[in-house]
Amino acid sequence: MFTLPLFDDAPMRRQSVIVWLIIVACTLIFLWQSALPPARERDVLLGLGFVPAVLFGKATLSPDLRLVPAWASIFTSMFLHGGWLHVGGNMLYLWIFGNNVEDAMSRPRFVVFYLLCGVAAALAQGLAASDSTVPMIGASGAIAGVLGAYFLLHPRANVRVLLVLVIFVRFINLPAVVVLGLWFLVQFFSIAATPAGDDGVAFWAHAAGFLAGIALIPLFKDRDVPLFGGPYSTAFAVVRARDIGRSGSVPDAGTVPWRRRGPWDRPGDR
Repeated sequence: MFTLPLFDDAPMRRQSVIVWLIIVACTLIFLWQSALPPARERDVLLGLGFVPAVLFGKATLSPDLRLVPAWASIFTSMFLHGGWLHVGGNMLYLWIFGNNVEDAMSRPRFVVFYLLCGVAAALAQGLAASDSTVPMIGASGAIAGVLGAYFLLHPRANVRVLLVLVIFVRFINLPAVVVLGLWFLVQFFSIAATPAGDDGVAFWAHAAGFLAGIALIPLFKDRDVPLFGGPYSTAFAVVRARDIGRSGSVPDAGTVPWRRRGPWDRPGDR
């Protein structure tokens, strides 16, 4: 089975700026990486990627590879990626869920929030594999923090998902709590099944980033932004008994304040 989220229906007060800047920066840096000769790209990944053994003093890089201090590689590594699927998947998740998280706080606070989640993710992975000399790269730890924040902010928002099951292909709506909850469970069980870093995926970073986002969002969000929002369209709205007329039909959407139009509703839908 394969699932891919495509977009959500959570409303926003303003358009995102920082999320788009991150997407553009990561994409341009990846294009730059891809244009490098293989040997030079390997050196760049070692010099700008996060190498746990270097940070914890268990290994050293040769002088020609020390592009930034070891602590700074935690931040530079967030803008490097290992392939088109890696950068594409990360940017898709950031685009879907990041705009609402940025919208929940000031833009400077979102920058700090995003970086703190990335730091928590990197340190968790580093502590789990402190002897590793393999550079950890990618924005997924910081983006996992965004997912954790969204999980608290809009758990009942509807997410449009592409579901592929063998030959069965369909677009379905799922509440964010299901989409993100399942994502976190995959990371959690992958930690138990895979020694840190053995398959090239930083599951510890994903799980730690997600939990950091959950822990930090109450501190970073604006005071007037509530937690546990939604639903915002009819797909998972709960119809209360007193809202149903004697005929058994649901009243017009204009009389039901908890129903909001979703981006995938057909013209005749309410």
